[in-house]
Amino acid sequence: MSKTALLVLDMQNELIDPRGKVGAEEKTRAVLDVMRAKGLPVAFVRVGFRADYADAISRSARLERLKKMKAIVIGTWGLEFPDAIKPLASEIVYTKRAVNPFFNTGLLTWLRRHEVTTLALTGVYTHMVVDSAARYADDAGFVVKVLEDCCASPDPELHRIECEKILPLFGTVISSQNFIASL
Repeated sequence: MSKTALLVLDMQNELIDPRGKVGAEEKTRAVLDVMRAKGLPVAFVRVGFRADYADAISRSARLERLKKMKAIVIGTWGLEFPDAIKPLASEIVYTKRAVNPFFNTGLLTWLRRHEVTTLALTGVYTHMVVDSAARYADDAGFVVKVLEDCCASPDPELHRIECEKILPLFGTVISSQNFIASL
């Protein structure tokens, strides 16, 4: 029997709210409502660091940019989820310090414990966390469904290339409406 879980990836204020330091758009509320109504598991993953970034793993220019902006710091508004998609008290939230939501988190263990076989991915950025999650999930044996209209990148061309050319190699790219209908 197949069991589907929804992953909400990096859809935190800093990255999707217009007042955030990076900016993007979110479209996941309807999917969350259906998953919750059906009692299906939902996990939230966010990226965040200590204020001094001593817990940062990456040495990339991307991280240096975040440090300069003092972005995505634990305990700040930027790390929280917008009210429209705020996790329920019963839903799990993981804070990661890398692009891959499975790296140094308990996410894989949680999914296995809940006997999940299919992962529906939503998140920002499509070309970073969604790509990384899809690749890892496929390698781990999950059926992957990327909800194209619940993902975004600051550069729409990167989002398009991911959804048309890269993510179909690791799973199915589907609209949120078609995903909801499939449940």
